[in-house]
Amino acid sequence: MSCSLFEFCRLQELKTVRDFLFQNQSKESVEEKTQTENELSWDTSDWDSGWDNEENKEEDSASSTKAEEEPSGQNQPWLQDCVVSLSPCADLLVVAREQKAAFLSAKWRTGDSGREEMTLAVTWSGHLSTEDGESVSSVIAIPLASQKRSSTGRPDWTCIVVGFTSGYVRFYTESGVLLLAQLLHVDPVLRLKCRTYEIPRHPGVTEQHEELSILYPVALVTIDGFSLFQSLRACRNQVARAAAAGSDVVPPPPLAYKKWGLQEMDTIVDHSSVGVMTLCVFDQMKNASILGGFNASVKGSPPAMSQFVTVGTGPYAGFYYAVEGNSQPLLSHVALAVASKLTSALFNAASGWLGWNKSKNEEEAAQKQKPKVEPATPLGIRFGLPDSRRHGESICLSPCNTLAGVTDDFGRVTLLDLARGVAIRMWKGYRDAQLGWLQVQEERGDREFSPSASLPRRHALFLIIYAPRRGILEVWAMQRGPRVGAFTVGKHCRLLYAGYHLMGVNSVTSQGWQLHTQQVCLLDPTTGALRTINIPFHLALSDKKNERARDMHLLKRLSAILKSRDMVSDSLEREAKSVLLEIKHPAIKKQALESLLSNRNAPVSCLTNVTSALHDALKQQDADEVEASLLQLCSSQLKLLQLYSDIQQLQSAADTEACSANDSLEGIEEELSRVGPTLQRYAQLSSKPSVSFAQDSPDTPLSAQTFLTQLECAEDGEVKVNRRSDAEWNQLGNFMFWGCLCGKSPTHKVCDTLQLAGISPQQLLSLLMSVWLQREKEVLQKPVETVRNLHTLLIALSNLDGAVEESWDPQSVSPWWQQVRFTCIQSHNAAAALLAALVAHRAAKASITSRADSKLQSEWEAVSLELEQWVVCVRQLEDVLVLQALLLVPSPLGTAGGAVVQCSIKTLQEGGRGGIADSVSKWVFRQNMAPERLKKMLQRKETQGTGDQKEKKEDGEETEKCQEEADRTAELLLAVCQRFPDSLSPDLLFSHCCWEYVVQWNKDPEEGRYLFFAVEHLKSITSPHIQLGISTMMWSTFIVKRFSAAAFLMEKVGKAPKDRLCRRDVGIGDKAMTSFLGCCVQLLQILMEADSAMEEIPTPELSVEEVWSGAEGPASIAELALEQRGVHYPLVQHHWLLALLLHAAMSFSVKVKPLSLFDSKGKNAFFRDLTTIQLMPSGDMDPGLVSLRQEFLLRVLTGWVQAIDDPSCSSPAPASTSLPSDGPKADWWPSLCMDLGSLLQVNPDILRRHLVCELYNQGLDLRAEEAILQVEDKEVLGSHLLVLTGQRLSYSLLHNQNQTQAAMELLARLPPTLCTWLKAMDPSELRCPLVSLSKTTRLVSRLVEMLPENHAQYSLALHLLEAVDVLSLSTED
Repeated sequence: MSCSLFEFCRLQELKTVRDFLFQNQSKESVEEKTQTENELSWDTSDWDSGWDNEENKEEDSASSTKAEEEPSGQNQPWLQDCVVSLSPCADLLVVAREQKAAFLSAKWRTGDSGREEMTLAVTWSGHLSTEDGESVSSVIAIPLASQKRSSTGRPDWTCIVVGFTSGYVRFYTESGVLLLAQLLHVDPVLRLKCRTYEIPRHPGVTEQHEELSILYPVALVTIDGFSLFQSLRACRNQVARAAAAGSDVVPPPPLAYKKWGLQEMDTIVDHSSVGVMTLCVFDQMKNASILGGFNASVKGSPPAMSQFVTVGTGPYAGFYYAVEGNSQPLLSHVALAVASKLTSALFNAASGWLGWNKSKNEEEAAQKQKPKVEPATPLGIRFGLPDSRRHGESICLSPCNTLAGVTDDFGRVTLLDLARGVAIRMWKGYRDAQLGWLQVQEERGDREFSPSASLPRRHALFLIIYAPRRGILEVWAMQRGPRVGAFTVGKHCRLLYAGYHLMGVNSVTSQGWQLHTQQVCLLDPTTGALRTINIPFHLALSDKKNERARDMHLLKRLSAILKSRDMVSDSLEREAKSVLLEIKHPAIKKQALESLLSNRNAPVSCLTNVTSALHDALKQQDADEVEASLLQLCSSQLKLLQLYSDIQQLQSAADTEACSANDSLEGIEEELSRVGPTLQRYAQLSSKPSVSFAQDSPDTPLSAQTFLTQLECAEDGEVKVNRRSDAEWNQLGNFMFWGCLCGKSPTHKVCDTLQLAGISPQQLLSLLMSVWLQREKEVLQKPVETVRNLHTLLIALSNLDGAVEESWDPQSVSPWWQQVRFTCIQSHNAAAALLAALVAHRAAKASITSRADSKLQSEWEAVSLELEQWVVCVRQLEDVLVLQALLLVPSPLGTAGGAVVQCSIKTLQEGGRGGIADSVSKWVFRQNMAPERLKKMLQRKETQGTGDQKEKKEDGEETEKCQEEADRTAELLLAVCQRFPDSLSPDLLFSHCCWEYVVQWNKDPEEGRYLFFAVEHLKSITSPHIQLGISTMMWSTFIVKRFSAAAFLMEKVGKAPKDRLCRRDVGIGDKAMTSFLGCCVQLLQILMEADSAMEEIPTPELSVEEVWSGAEGPASIAELALEQRGVHYPLVQHHWLLALLLHAAMSFSVKVKPLSLFDSKGKNAFFRDLTTIQLMPSGDMDPGLVSLRQEFLLRVLTGWVQAIDDPSCSSPAPASTSLPSDGPKADWWPSLCMDLGSLLQVNPDILRRHLVCELYNQGLDLRAEEAILQVEDKEVLGSHLLVLTGQRLSYSLLHNQNQTQAAMELLARLPPTLCTWLKAMDPSELRCPLVSLSKTTRLVSRLVEMLPENHAQYSLALHLLEAVDVLSLSTED
């Protein structure tokens, strides 16, 4: 790989820039000036050539002749008359001339080829000069780093620093806004240069500080980079705020700087600020001896000095050293300045007295306007390179600050060693040369072959020389290296070298940054192209390492060839062969060969021919010179490539082998017909459409490169298959055997080819089984044909050498068939595994029979352990197939129901005794099947549940289709239950379903129906022992924590909490909490009933099918339930009471503190382990607590009466899962309250009397009459009802707006006592005052029956009865 010059950017509107900068001159003057300059340059070059040798004269004369021969109408060298500066980030270009300047910024556009290209377009142009007569003398563009943490090395903005002939230095933004201006010296600015932070490559390198240096004819000003960075940021922010507010910009404070007066040099035209350096002890002693003599004293530590190098005349190059911290002027200079000021003061006073200052007024005014300029600190030259005839023109400092290139008027380029102060190299014949430096870092690939690979990467330095007279750009290796590159470019270009990076970077902020900077750029004004140079690192290596560098170059060339997509296979083969044969180093040659073999664009023929050519070339060499590993690699890859080609040819062979005899497949065909319906159903359910990537398709052809990576050839000739991933393994098996399984490839030829290659039969068997199991869908499309081909292929592989051991005893287990069995046991593809097991069983049986016949020569059938294991395996696979078919039934919920459970023999055995029931329970949950429907299906009642009947559709055909699908699902479930009679017994299945639903509820507690279904499944379990254990586990694992949180929350709030509080403390909403508490009541009720029934029913014995007796894994839920300890019945009943109270309070929104209804013993017993014995409340309860309990139950009864008469009151549970007796309208609430009353020591008759009164109050007289029959104390009830009857009559006679005349007359005839009593009644207490008169009549008649004759209010009841009868007669009339 050689140097390259490539274009990365192009300038737009270049002609516009030129016209703007030269618009004051006419075309004629431009042409005359150009012609004059050409003539002068010709004469000057001819005069200067006297200092050169004859060869240089010929070069200069040739270049001059070419310049004369060029047409005069072409682009003139206008750019040479301008001041040009390019930002190191290449995103801003400044072109200035005299008082004008143009700023060009980077922009992206789509080129003709459709690719994004970067261009530089004009973003600002205008005048920069502010004073008369001044013009731009130097420009520099400094990018400023961003201070944001997310910055990755891109600049925040770019500052343009402009020096003028007036001595001013001004700072501008990219948009031409003036930020700062300062007069640092009264002389013209000659050159602006910048030094930024560089990351030290070695620990001993001194860290250089950022700095801006400004050169004047006799002075040098340096500005610290950190303070300049902060000042520019502050000025930019202040300008932005002023522009936004519309106010004036506040003048910024002046910059802090150092000014050095450069002495003892005649003329200075350019400079370089090398930075801070520290002399070693020897150099310090040497300098002290030279300067101070024999008796000079030496300081203990050498001082730090700033080094400046200047070029010009007298001497040709000067070296200055400024000691850090010594920037004060000397005493003599101070005295001279004071004397000068006194003299000027006396002279001004005398001129004022004599009237001489009249003509000086204008000069004084001008002087007052100019700012004060500080004097320079004198700095004497340390030493120089004296050459009286040579005039230095420019100096360019290297990035490492150790070398510098200097140009002069003799056409020489001199290389200076700045540490020693000597010239170490000189080039001649480069008149008007422009210099630049390029530092290249060692590539990682080159470092790997280096003996010092652990050390940091090296850097190479190159000097770039542009000779405009000859139009050539050269690259020279440092320090004494050869010319490594040369390019013919235009004669009017500009070499742009910044020599710095971003300002504002330090050792902390630069970590992790990738600085996007261009070191050297070449600007061609004729085309507007901006190009940069790419130099490989190996060009800087010495001759000793050129062979390795050449090999690396060839390796990269091969990589570039392989990446090219347009290269034809013939040319690719030719180029690759030549490169591989030219590489000398064995390690690089091996790397090149591996790179070629891993390339996917290279065809197999190309790989074979190139590898064969390399192998032959290595064979022809001496054995001592050839590396054994490389030769082994070539031979092994050739063998594998030949194997790949042979298999490809066999796949495309036209002739196929005839099928084997059918007598060996008779048993298999019978088995296929037996399991055919299940296979068909499984194929229908598993053939659902799915999304897959094209590259993952099994029909994707296997490339030779992938084939080579998967196979490895050993030294003994054996080929080993490397199993990296299942996808690659399946792809390789598909390449080898799928053609045989489809009947498209000759089976025995393929097996013989693979055996000759040296692949072990065991690996071939594994590949065959993997492709068979992977292509299950294709196998099920033609099961008979593919099974026949599998049988042939399996027999052929088993007959290979090393497959079945010759010493195998049929009475023992064969490792060969055990491998097939193990693969089938692990496979999740149940159908393909079953078919493979049937085929392998038949093949193993035939092999055992043939061995037995050859040994025994008898008619007895051979019986072996191998066949017995195959029988068990086939039976297990049939069970798995039916189970997997059931699990594949799609869920009505879609993907929300969860993923399909994949099962195999291994997973079922590892799942323990309850693994099968667990899989079916997950399927029941995915199907969203109601417990009642599952129970009916298990009872072989193929009818849909109540939930399905509500979702009947009007379309008859669709309903029939759904019914058929439901029937088929029920048949599948029954078939699974028949195959697993023990593992899927009803109690075991209901147990796992209950646990699955409660687990799902725990994941999503808002779904109250999950917990409701879990309780319903729990009710379906017939064994009280299992019921008790599961209830206990549910309570302690999932329920009690939320139950206690709900109780404490209601105790804290004193009423039914709002939704927000429920979600905060309990984790569920208020409606979900009501449903949760109702399920808690049912769960505790089941727990009490199971505890009572355990003594009557014996403990069940759990068993498993004989075929699945080897299951090892976790115990089933039923087994865990049977291991649970018994519960303490009073403690369970205690919690049941609390659950009822909580449920009633939430259902009817009753204000109550539930825990306050119990004494201290009762409170302490709550939320304890139900299996422990706790101290329970006993004896008579405190009357205060009984009163609170009675008040609560009365409120519950009132709430129930209001709920049953309120049509808007609905059940809190979802309609699809609620039972008719659920919710506040349930008919069992009154009886439940009566039972609670007896348990809570509340008189139930008080509750009954209250219920009757509330029913009459609500206007529900018929329900009240039924409830009266249960009341014991009728006399007290009669007193209550008498008041209620009076309220009804009072409303009808006194408060009803629609009073009839008969009612008025009746009111007048009533006895005064009765009338006064009715007026004292308050009908507003009635919730339903409008009741029919007939109901009131029946109530009064019942009232007279209930009150005894000696009752104090009996006469009042008779008067009421008489009044009601009269009122009813008047109403009928």
